[in-house]
Amino acid sequence: MPEFAVWAPLPKMVRLDVDGRLHEMTAGDDGWWRADVDCAPDARYGFVLDDDPAVLPDPRSARQPDGVHERSQRWDTSAVQWSDQQWRGRSIEGAVIYELHTGTFTTEGTFDAATEKLDYLVDLGVDFVELMPVNAFNGTHGWGYDGVLWYAVHEPYGGPDGLVRLVEACHTRGLGVLIDAVFNHFGPSGNYLPKFGPYLSSVSNPWGEGVNLAGPDADEVRRYIIECALRWMRDFHVDGLRLDAVHALVDNTAIHLLEELAIETDALSAVLGRPLSLIAESDLNDPRLITPRDRGGYGLTAQWDDDIHHAIHTAVSGERQGYYADFGSMATLATTLQNGYFHAGTYSSFRNRRHGRPLDTSLIPATRLMAYTSDHDQVGNRALGDRPSQNLDYGQLAIKAALALGSPYTAMLFMGEEWGSCRPFQFFSSHPEPELAIATAEGRKAEFADHGWDADDVPDPQDPQTFLRSKLDWDELAAGEHARLLEFYRGLIALRGTEPDMADPWLTHLVVDYDEDERWIAMRRGAIAIACNLGEQQVHVPVSGDVVLAWGEPEVGAHGTKLPGHSVVVTRAGQVR
Repeated sequence: MPEFAVWAPLPKMVRLDVDGRLHEMTAGDDGWWRADVDCAPDARYGFVLDDDPAVLPDPRSARQPDGVHERSQRWDTSAVQWSDQQWRGRSIEGAVIYELHTGTFTTEGTFDAATEKLDYLVDLGVDFVELMPVNAFNGTHGWGYDGVLWYAVHEPYGGPDGLVRLVEACHTRGLGVLIDAVFNHFGPSGNYLPKFGPYLSSVSNPWGEGVNLAGPDADEVRRYIIECALRWMRDFHVDGLRLDAVHALVDNTAIHLLEELAIETDALSAVLGRPLSLIAESDLNDPRLITPRDRGGYGLTAQWDDDIHHAIHTAVSGERQGYYADFGSMATLATTLQNGYFHAGTYSSFRNRRHGRPLDTSLIPATRLMAYTSDHDQVGNRALGDRPSQNLDYGQLAIKAALALGSPYTAMLFMGEEWGSCRPFQFFSSHPEPELAIATAEGRKAEFADHGWDADDVPDPQDPQTFLRSKLDWDELAAGEHARLLEFYRGLIALRGTEPDMADPWLTHLVVDYDEDERWIAMRRGAIAIACNLGEQQVHVPVSGDVVLAWGEPEVGAHGTKLPGHSVVVTRAGQVR
């Protein structure tokens, strides 16, 4: 007979509704209520608190077939017949990760449709698929960062069964799977958790109500988060999590939530016998996140590195607005590539204060930082959701790819960048509440003041066309320069797996040279040299050797290379003097 349990220390009475019938629940001293009720494996159920007749979904629901406001449905993880027993996992360090949004990756916008594109990703050469949030959120479509039932899988994508099929299909092809998990706030619609217990803190953040990590009764809230994280990796067989905006996790306890989560993830990894990874998105430039615990750090596997994105993007594009103000020079690009962070205890004009902390490059390998030239934020949080491909020529796109994929860092692509997709990725939502829809649209316009973008140009997130415009156009792949760029990406990714020097993770072995006036930069990684001309005029770059890969028509001689404007050359046995 199945047991139903819910942590609800606030109400005086909790009853269980199973398919419309009420059952009494018994309270324990720990705030948990329990009841054993015989029911069907797919029974719909919920909880009734005190005298309020509303039936609320289970805070730990696995499935919400009718949305986040309605009854939960039982879903037994132990009943899943997995076929990926041969999967032994893989480390993310030094890998190539492919970030995608399930709803816009394909026309259908489902897990099953995404499965049909996996052979393409294998051919591209990537190692991991990273799914933007798949937890349950209100509405049919959205980015997923407004989740309110963190344990449930968004039903329009295919629910928990669809996610199982996608993970199995990835593992069968040798692809790891990462899930973007949002533990720093709850979404604005469908969050009933405060009725059950003290899930919220008095500290809010820009995206919603903050989470109680250090106040009274925080222990159970922390368990709620940790067990949710472990569940994705244990019950859904995923290989790790990307942790959204960890700088918004306000925790002043002696053992930070992230350290506690890393400890338990490592313990689960030992039990399962396969690597599990935690990747932090952080705005702090704090290397303690990825420093081993025996050296005083939290012991997370890796961290997104926006400094690398900003340094590459501004040097190539010329943009300087907002938080790009401190970036753009070749010196800044070289410093960032060489050191991991640009702001490392240095003054940030965007923040009007010092920012960051130096990375010990003799202790922390570059593979614990992630390099990328696009991600959902850096595209979707532009006013028009325009991609670099909509503003740059193909040579500039090739330069960005070479700098990120040719670096020692763990690399990440954002869906469609590899062929220069011309489709935007805009911010979209589908809030059913009119007042919330209006507030979301107005909030988006207010965000762009610092970037100097015209608020009137910002597309309405609630307009269904905003969502539809953001879907990839797979017919672009075979067309002209799209196809050529795709082959260039394939070549760069292949080099990471076939050239031993490209696997060297230590920044102390990386040599970076540049010319500010002529706007070229070159990286040497052992016998491999990667040179890029960011300017429009031909330049002479002190790189020689056998050409392995090129964009443009370089003239390689014994004493250097003539590199056309907006071009790249990769040489073997090359030299940077």
